[in-house]
Amino acid sequence: MIEVKNLKKTFRVHEKEPGLQGSIHSLFRRQWIKKEALRDVSLAVKPGEILGLLGANGAGKTTLVKVLAGIIYPDSGFVKVLGHVPWQRENQFRKQIALIMGQKAQLWWDLPAADCFLLLREIYQVPPLQYRKTLDFLSASLGVKDLLKIQIRRLSLGERMKMELIAALLHQPKVVFLDEPTIGLDFTSQRAIRDFLLQYREEHQAAMILTSHYMEDIESLCERIVIIRQGKFVYDGPLAQIADQCRQEKVISVTFSGENYEKNIPFLLEGKGSILSQSNEILKLRIPREQVPQVASHLLQNFPVIDLAISEDEIATIIESIFRGEERGEEK
Repeated sequence: MIEVKNLKKTFRVHEKEPGLQGSIHSLFRRQWIKKEALRDVSLAVKPGEILGLLGANGAGKTTLVKVLAGIIYPDSGFVKVLGHVPWQRENQFRKQIALIMGQKAQLWWDLPAADCFLLLREIYQVPPLQYRKTLDFLSASLGVKDLLKIQIRRLSLGERMKMELIAALLHQPKVVFLDEPTIGLDFTSQRAIRDFLLQYREEHQAAMILTSHYMEDIESLCERIVIIRQGKFVYDGPLAQIADQCRQEKVISVTFSGENYEKNIPFLLEGKGSILSQSNEILKLRIPREQVPQVASHLLQNFPVIDLAISEDEIATIIESIFRGEERGEEK
């Protein structure tokens, strides 16, 4: 459904010079540099799959989405979406995709949502019966059926975002690009949109590419993720697998009864980890995964332990470290 091979995109950007003198100099003679937004990336997305696209700001996520949606041209590479070359912008292609950007609005603020939807029905040439059935399903699923006749500008941010989703999905697209669809929304609205997207995927078997800085979105919707760093993919695989690969250590938090235990800690940790924090009664240790059972057993048998807890880094922390290039060595 979506196939990308060796995609490259470079932008020519203005290099700002510091200070007032640099600003004046830039008015007459600008310095330009090349920025590689996408560097030889490849991927494939199947029908019914929701792919999470993760990366720091400026990593190339939105550039990739815009190329796949046909908004911008790549410098080189092979791209097919539903059998079409996106930037040729054939009508048959545009009728089968949707692009939802959390920071861009496609609806008219001074019109009610119902009027906006009627205009989109004409643009996409949706048959009246299909339009009514789809609108009823989408508005009921998102809980906005009673708001369709209210001007867009009078709706809350969460309600407007739900209307944007309806507008994007009225023509039942087979490929949906979601660029930060829950940005700025409260927890209730975020959860409602996530539940709706899962329901829509099950109903229509649409392929989706989701970019988001909210790990709740990724963990709820995506089984597979792609991590992009400086325009290049550094991970492409199951979300669960990256945690298993990168969580090499666990944290043991121990609460003691108040007795002096410090003198035995060096012997306990001999080749088995490090101390994260230490006080009279509480000790936190970072221990290699394979050593955790042995260390925990030793603590319980030889120390006056009141409480012992074993935890590991959250998936968000692991992915953030990959953004910075700390967990994995060479880029793939």
